[in-house]
Amino acid sequence: MPRPNQQVKQRLRELESHLKNENQLLVDVVKSFRSLDRVAYRLGLLTTDQSFAFHVPWWPMISVLGTFSAGKSSFINRYIGENIQESGTQAVDDKFTVMCYSKDSERRSLPGIALDADPRFPFYKMREELDKVSPSEGARIDSYLQLKTCPSEKLKGQILIDSPGFDADAQRTATLRITDHIMNMSDLVLILFDARRPEPGAMRDTLQHLVGETVTRSDANKFLYILNQIDTTAKEDNLEEVVGAWQRAIAEKGLTAGKFYTIFNPEQARPIEDDKIRQRLEAKSNTDMAELDARVAQVKVERFYRIIANLERTAHEIEDELVPRLIELKKKWRKGIAWRCALFLLPMVAGLVAASGYGHVQQAPWWRWIISSWQSGLLVAGPICVILVWLYALIKKRAATKIRQSTPVGTSDLGAERREGMLNAFTRNSGFWNSVFRTKPVGWGWRSKKALEAVLNNADRYVQELNNTYTDPSGKHVKVTDRQKEPDNAQMLSLEIEQSSLSEQKNNTGL
Repeated sequence: MPRPNQQVKQRLRELESHLKNENQLLVDVVKSFRSLDRVAYRLGLLTTDQSFAFHVPWWPMISVLGTFSAGKSSFINRYIGENIQESGTQAVDDKFTVMCYSKDSERRSLPGIALDADPRFPFYKMREELDKVSPSEGARIDSYLQLKTCPSEKLKGQILIDSPGFDADAQRTATLRITDHIMNMSDLVLILFDARRPEPGAMRDTLQHLVGETVTRSDANKFLYILNQIDTTAKEDNLEEVVGAWQRAIAEKGLTAGKFYTIFNPEQARPIEDDKIRQRLEAKSNTDMAELDARVAQVKVERFYRIIANLERTAHEIEDELVPRLIELKKKWRKGIAWRCALFLLPMVAGLVAASGYGHVQQAPWWRWIISSWQSGLLVAGPICVILVWLYALIKKRAATKIRQSTPVGTSDLGAERREGMLNAFTRNSGFWNSVFRTKPVGWGWRSKKALEAVLNNADRYVQELNNTYTDPSGKHVKVTDRQKEPDNAQMLSLEIEQSSLSEQKNNTGL
């Protein structure tokens, strides 16, 4: 059975070591991912240098996307409390910036290779993904990514990502791929728009990518839409009109419900002469910023549930989606072999039989010579069998190649990683030694089914443990202070009896 290589084992051990200091439950989740890996190795869905655990961001991850000049950098600086990102009209950062906490008081900027080689960060092995877009593009990874460290307490225990200004019309394929990767990996995605652009209809492609392609996702609730720099509406006092224009543009892309936040940065806002307008805008911005801060604070708790949900979703995906698709691909492969054999091999064999005169009184001389002795029969039958086996192997290979070339038949709606895994699994099931009579994929048996069942059971147990930490449906775990404030019925009854006996003593004394 294929096993992970030493590099994968070492990285998983390092991951467990980091998580052990934070939450033992996550270490158990990593072990469950190891079980999923073993099933995927047997099926061929993963190569030995891959792991499902590498596709999961183990630290809370918040990404900030938006159009050019939407105020992303100033928003991040305000949230962190540090000027870590250049802001202003002339500040244009064309890299994806990952920001994380550091005890060092000095802020540092590290190249993209620091992210590509570390499985704890969301851009692990991004170099390989860029190479798929364009050969040798991965060598330019430092042109796309950078890592910045900062001693801000807001960054403790989480990762924040700033993105270059988004424009779907002019964006490079590699940048779009990284953007999609971020959107998939993040726990929370803040999408900022610029209130200074009151005509969002001119950005149809950008809105389609940032809004239209997110509303139908199963995790659509993690996308928050923010209209930034609303102070620019003070001069004409038309905040409602600008917000309405953006809401209509977003509604055209399918987002008809949900909160639409409106904010601005007072430190970088233009002077607002009208006190009433300024107070109204500040009140609106402060209220929405407080809601955003609260939503960001929830990410640390939601992250545990998100990781477990990813584990459970992957297990279900293998059993309910990938294996059935693999079975269907094998079925198509068998059909391709059958009609090719009927078209080429059977006529060839039938022609040889007819030419030999087999079954007739008059047989061909060469046929009589073949059957005259076992030596002559072996001398001719051997090469013929070799040729037939070679032709059969060629037919099997050609049928498999045809299936792989038309892979979208079975995998068009899968992501790039899953599609690649399906191709690897199908290749493993369509080799020369794979029997066409075997309907089940290689590696799919009772052991794999039991392993997936165990992973799903463990996922339920992990969720229950989290629920015990954050909830108390029974109300049994009452705080000591609450018990002191609210005495139980037995205490109340004893107090009443004691008071009654005291009153009787007073009455008796009075007599």
